Amino acid sequence: MDQARSTISKIFNGEPRSYTRFNLTQNMEGENSQVEMKLSSDIDEETGNSVGDHFSQNHNQNQNGTWSQKHIQEMYLCNARRTPRNLCFMVTTTLLIFIIGYLIGYLAHNKQDKQAPNCPEHIVSDKQDEETRVYSEPELDWDGIKELLKQKLSPNRFDSVFKEFSKESHEAGSDNDRALALQIKARFQQYRMKPWTDDHFVKLQNLPASGTNKITIGEKKLEPRGYAAYSANGVRQGRLVYAHFGKENDFILLKQMGVNLTGSVALVRAGKLSFAEKVANAAKHQVVAILIYPDPAEYSLQPNTELYGHVHLGSGDPYTPGFPSFNHTQFPPVQSSGLPSILAQTISANAAAQLFRNMNGKNSPPNWDEGRLMGVTYNLGGDNDTVTVEVNNSLVEKMIHNVFGIIKGFVDPDRYVVIGAQRDSWGPGFTKATVGTSIMMELARAISEMVANNGFKPRRSIIFASWTAGEYGNVGATEWLEGYLTTLNLKAVSYINLDGIIRGKKTFQASGSPLLQSLLANTLKEMKSLIQSSDLSNVDFQTENLKPMKVDDAAYPFVAFSGIPSISLFFTDDRNGDIDYQYFGTVEDTREKLDSITFRTSQMAEIAAQIAGNMALRLVHDRLLSLDISKYNSQIRAFVIQINRLLWQQQKSGNIPKTLTSQWLISAAGSFSRASHNLISDIQNSDLEDVEMCRIINDRIMRVEHNLLSPYVSPKDTPFRHIVLGSGSHTLSDLVDHLKKLNQGPQYFDGDWFRNQFALATWTIQGCANALSGEVWEKDNQI
Repeated sequence: MDQARSTISKIFNGEPRSYTRFNLTQNMEGENSQVEMKLSSDIDEETGNSVGDHFSQNHNQNQNGTWSQKHIQEMYLCNARRTPRNLCFMVTTTLLIFIIGYLIGYLAHNKQDKQAPNCPEHIVSDKQDEETRVYSEPELDWDGIKELLKQKLSPNRFDSVFKEFSKESHEAGSDNDRALALQIKARFQQYRMKPWTDDHFVKLQNLPASGTNKITIGEKKLEPRGYAAYSANGVRQGRLVYAHFGKENDFILLKQMGVNLTGSVALVRAGKLSFAEKVANAAKHQVVAILIYPDPAEYSLQPNTELYGHVHLGSGDPYTPGFPSFNHTQFPPVQSSGLPSILAQTISANAAAQLFRNMNGKNSPPNWDEGRLMGVTYNLGGDNDTVTVEVNNSLVEKMIHNVFGIIKGFVDPDRYVVIGAQRDSWGPGFTKATVGTSIMMELARAISEMVANNGFKPRRSIIFASWTAGEYGNVGATEWLEGYLTTLNLKAVSYINLDGIIRGKKTFQASGSPLLQSLLANTLKEMKSLIQSSDLSNVDFQTENLKPMKVDDAAYPFVAFSGIPSISLFFTDDRNGDIDYQYFGTVEDTREKLDSITFRTSQMAEIAAQIAGNMALRLVHDRLLSLDISKYNSQIRAFVIQINRLLWQQQKSGNIPKTLTSQWLISAAGSFSRASHNLISDIQNSDLEDVEMCRIINDRIMRVEHNLLSPYVSPKDTPFRHIVLGSGSHTLSDLVDHLKKLNQGPQYFDGDWFRNQFALATWTIQGCANALSGEVWEKDNQI
């Protein structure tokens, strides 16, 4: 009512009608809201002679002493009384305003009653909670966070967690695999992490649905129980040739020794390279089939232990390369360029010994006969040593389930660190899958408790990921990357891989992106007291240089395909990194075997969890991302120096024209170096308390890895597009290898191809430098 009277009073007091303001004072969350309504007359707009204009003129006259406010009011009332139509209009208007004012007052009063704070204080809406999460600043300092994590992880807990996630067999897509997925999802729910699943229909190759794979030499027939997934099927016959580890140089050496490889069957030892790389090398030299066995010189397996693995030179479902797997019937037939065209079969050490005993020919080179097969001479194979290989593997479609849980950040929730582990395996897979899954789940529990009970507020989010079908070539993880490639390119800060994190006790190593090298080194320095107080004080922690990441590393598709800074951590007994844990891919991968090597698996799991956890927490806690872009300066510079030297040598020898120089490559490397130094300068001169400014700088840092992916190759045909860490003709390492081929003769060098790849690699580096240096209007024609 007061509002209505006020409105009527304003009208009759002669105030302008162009705007009428209603102050609706509501006791909503302690704030007042004000609504402004514009009242206009269509007639006034059409004639251009509004009441407001008329009153404005009168007001001006009043200022000159000609008119008084009382005279204006009397004139308005007089004019209003002159016409019955006006009188009727005024009465109607007054009634309408009275009714409207009454309704507004009633509704406002009623709303106040309904919104009175009579609900329990602990009930907060999701929207309010989300707003609080986004804009709240972290409360604990870094020392407090480290101490909290240390308190929540212990060796005793790992003993029980190992039992919880152990299975005798959990092959991808099996009932045991699905049971583990549900178990992990339930745990995430228990930790209040709002879990979700990512499902895919993928094609996996299994052992023959009926019958067996067969190998025949002379009178001997072998039926191996292991297999190499994604081998070609069929029957091939050829001369059996011993090819050592199946490296590229091994096959070249055989040719130099006069061994005809065309149409042959290669017998190679496991180790040094992935199965897929061995098969690719064999196919390049016209080998029709390859047999892979574990030699006792590298593997302490039972003589009849079979090997399991895959031979797809790539990652993900090879029948949906470059895009995620759904129902295959909806897409045209397509397959990965990394699928082999030759047969591949794994065999036991006993089976290999039987084949060697039937082989003649030349003695193998001096460094090839260090194998330890009993009663065997390592001959290269004679012309009449014919072997027949038959592979009948079954291609099946299965539904797989990746499982995720998330701890949301409080400042930048849309930027996240991913911690992942594979849960599937052939056989028990204790070292390959169970240990990594257990460490991931303990980190999820510990960090979620820190958030819920101890006041920890991560700035960014942490995603915990349980992958499946990892044994088939990181299928589950890669399908997720393909499905969310665009989002992850912009938002994923880093990936920390826990697969096979404990495989020995002598040394601690890591492989991954140079961006994470400083973070790892600083983390280990901070943990020095914890490590020295444990039984791991004698472990050699090699952090000066990250090991090269192998193609079959679970983190490899993250960095080389998606451009996400990634790292794999592992304790090992092999200082050179040539031979993986010898029980991977066998039914002997059990806790008993791992305990016999480490003697303290639970304690090592605690230290491994501390290392991975501290790295992740640092990435989600600090205002500035702990990614050291300067490390790529040395990597790129090393390649440039090597290419420049080789070009100069070949020009001096007259093999290539002097017009082909490394001038533009050197310039691009210099641009990258200047851009990285300029970013450091920008950081020093910026207010990192400013959330938006800090976010802009962090985004520039995050994009470095992605911008080193070559934009000139197809992710379908060349998935590992990274020019420094990737694999293919677009990489800097391939440019170096191609220049070295000139030493074998000019026929091995393709000048036009080299010029094209050289230009594209140069511009990829320059493009990365341009993006790193800032906004386009700040370049000032620096390209």
